[in-house]
Amino acid sequence: MERTAQDIIIRPVITEKSMTGIADKKYTFRVATDANKIEIAKAVETLFGVKVAKVNTLHVKGRAKRVGKFSGYAPSWKKAIVTLEPESKSIEFFEGMA
Repeated sequence: MERTAQDIIIRPVITEKSMTGIADKKYTFRVATDANKIEIAKAVETLFGVKVAKVNTLHVKGRAKRVGKFSGYAPSWKKAIVTLEPESKSIEFFEGMA
């Protein structure tokens, strides 16, 4: 079954550190754990109509959580930092946040 761009790009990551990268056209997204860099680049290009220069990915380990006497871990996830081409337009979704 073919996955759509919405299946690969789950949501943007909005943190102080990710917002500082917007000036350099670096955008951070939470992505599907089994997605590779080529799939992520194509998904960003189709969703936002931009040109991707490179994609860096990393696995984020789930943090330890506790509720009363019960302890466990939040689920692990995959993060992608997408760098756009210098001549590419910026992603409008992030414009008001920076």
